Amino acid sequence: MLFNSYAFIFLFLPLTLALFFAMARISHVFAAGWLAAASLFFYGWWNPAYVGLLMLSISFNYLAGMRIARAVAQVQHLRRKWLTVFAVAANLLLLGYYKYSNFFLSNAASVMGFAPPQADIILPLGISFFTFTQIAFLVDTYQGKVKEYRFVHYCLFVTYFPHLIAGPILHHAEMMPQFARDSTYHPRAENIALGLTIFFIGLFKKVILADGIAQYVAPLYGLPGAGVAPGFWEAWSAALAYTFQLYFDFSGYSDMAVGLSLMFGVKLPINFHSPYKAVNIIEFWRRWHITLSRFLRDYLYVPLGGNRKGPARRYINLLLTMLVGGLWHGAGWTFVLWGALHGVYLCINHAWRRLRASLGHDLARSTATGRALSCALTFIAVVAGWVIFRADSINSATAMLAGMAGLNGFALPDQWLAKSGAPGLWLASAGVAFTESRGLVTGGLINWIVILLAIVWFAPNTQQIMARFDPALLIPRNMAAARKLAWRPTVAFGLLVAVLAFVSIVNLHRQSEFLYFQF
Repeated sequence: MLFNSYAFIFLFLPLTLALFFAMARISHVFAAGWLAAASLFFYGWWNPAYVGLLMLSISFNYLAGMRIARAVAQVQHLRRKWLTVFAVAANLLLLGYYKYSNFFLSNAASVMGFAPPQADIILPLGISFFTFTQIAFLVDTYQGKVKEYRFVHYCLFVTYFPHLIAGPILHHAEMMPQFARDSTYHPRAENIALGLTIFFIGLFKKVILADGIAQYVAPLYGLPGAGVAPGFWEAWSAALAYTFQLYFDFSGYSDMAVGLSLMFGVKLPINFHSPYKAVNIIEFWRRWHITLSRFLRDYLYVPLGGNRKGPARRYINLLLTMLVGGLWHGAGWTFVLWGALHGVYLCINHAWRRLRASLGHDLARSTATGRALSCALTFIAVVAGWVIFRADSINSATAMLAGMAGLNGFALPDQWLAKSGAPGLWLASAGVAFTESRGLVTGGLINWIVILLAIVWFAPNTQQIMARFDPALLIPRNMAAARKLAWRPTVAFGLLVAVLAFVSIVNLHRQSEFLYFQF
């Protein structure tokens, strides 16, 4: 089931919400059980067959967690270690089978020189997210951080529908106290109002902004596969169109997840915080997919040694961590290359900071001009990475990057000549080339790019708009709250949210899946 669907908005959500609070009057355990059951129904809407797989994963990890906790309580260090290794390995094997079997089989076949076999495997939705969530639970249990063990709460922790399909990746210690809190089971008008506002902001981002520019992405990225070398304008238009589609698609989902959860009295961690405003790649990864970055840092980078064993080892750890992060997103060499590229970016960023510090520079001081230039440079580096991330193959990515570098020519689209009048004729007479653009680089696309760029760079994000009410976890302490657009429970803001909701809902007929569903 999709958040951006009539069935979800008008049936599933109100029914689940009403029955949750109705059952809470009888028993909090019943209410938590109902929410877990509703979440399983939400998941099974896509493919009922995989509900069994999800429940098998939950049961296995819950039992493994209990055994690890018992070993921790009895101070059996070796036993808890091997139990954790076994349970984590089982989770990774399950994820590897469903997500990477065909990738490894095809590559092994290519190396050995025979036709690659293809296993008939359907990737279960959300498997990357619920696997990492449960690995975090197992490791936290091993470290003695887990204090609450009721199965109904654990089941709800994993299946909780606002996060189940595309994150955020949750921590047991963040969620369990909220599920046990008495106030969670009492409806609050403020939570409902805040939750609906955040949800409809996210829905507008997805349905109007992300899906609005998405129509241009596939035709432009399809050019290399059709044997057409994309020119400078086509390549940059493709790169920027996907950059903004992915941004507003993922930002919209993240907002909707936070808003939905808040209606139930539960705060989720934010997963998205204006990443295109980052002034370097280190900051970008503190703002983009925040809970994945946290997971990779806490459960991979730090155990590998982090920055504790010298600069060379730190750079190796960064590269390995980002390679895993790339492969987590998908079974393909483009994802591996994208992860490696961001690993290199991070190494360069840390090396640059180290050099500046050795020269006596104050890394905490900067100028507005310096921040603007750093932001623009970081944005260009991220856009180049998204080209590899989105491309169907490394060859397609190479062709698109070559176009962006101007290696396929700088000719302007012929549509611009027809619409520009005298200035266009003057440019043509001056020797500027105009070529047939196949109708892909249009005024509509240029307008989308300009508008969306202005939003991501200059508009406050959802957390800043709602900052007075602290609606989520992991909100940066030094975040500047919005001033003119700061949300208040007024008629004016109610009407604004109603307009966003109406515009989004009437456009649900062109419903599409969220991009992170495929990861």
